Amino acid sequence: MSTEKIILCGFADEADPKLDGQIEALHDNGISLLEIRGVDGKSIAALTVEEAKQVKAKLDANNISVWSLGSPIGKININDDFDKEIERYRNMLEVGKILGAKCVRLFSFYGTEGGKPEYFEKVCERMKKYVEIANEYGIVPCHENEKGIYGEDAPHCLEIHKAVPGLKAVFDPANFVQCGQDTLEAWELLKDYVYYGHIKDADKEGSVVPPGQGIGHIPEYLPDFVACGCKVLTLEPHLTEFVGLAGLEEEGAKSNVGKIHFNSHREAFDYAVNSLKAIIDTI
Repeated sequence: MSTEKIILCGFADEADPKLDGQIEALHDNGISLLEIRGVDGKSIAALTVEEAKQVKAKLDANNISVWSLGSPIGKININDDFDKEIERYRNMLEVGKILGAKCVRLFSFYGTEGGKPEYFEKVCERMKKYVEIANEYGIVPCHENEKGIYGEDAPHCLEIHKAVPGLKAVFDPANFVQCGQDTLEAWELLKDYVYYGHIKDADKEGSVVPPGQGIGHIPEYLPDFVACGCKVLTLEPHLTEFVGLAGLEEEGAKSNVGKIHFNSHREAFDYAVNSLKAIIDTI
């Protein structure tokens, strides 16, 4: 498969917490798209409008475009203050508009006890609000499957997508593996909703490993990913304890990283990029 049919993007904060280091890592790996999550140690959800303008200027000067906002929106308890979360969301979307982001990743709430039916209506009501507001900003809302939230497995994700028009999906194989969901079954259920993909892999013990070294079936579903009209894959390696990782996951649903030793975050990021490129070359 030609790499022209797949466009690589990266969570470059896994290579370096500093924006300058992220730009360097993307350039060195031939990647021009960024899924922006952490900037100089600060979450994308905490950036000010003025800071966003400065980031945009630096990215433009280096020919890097923001593909998606790697937001934490929806990684709250279902019973937390939703008005406060909406305020944070609007501020982040304003930042995203300045950065030229095409889409935003979202989550479907902790505290839903493995997707119990009694939480479904409330989850969908809140997800519909996320979609409505994203549409105001011209940014595509994408739900990411994540362990510990309502939509952690494919059937629960499908429930949400059927009930929330306009909500797209981010397909993350490692997160499915870690909640016991077969990724090929998940792909068949969700492919009609997928807007783009995340690339990280996990083994049968749930440990995060380089792309292609786990049981995420990445080489198997990528041809159909392209055939369905999807193009962008964001590298999210999770191979080291990078700055900000601890704040991304709920206690009890932490990723087991570090199974393979790397001398630096940058080395781990480069290894993941090269592993994915090798997979693409063999398809």
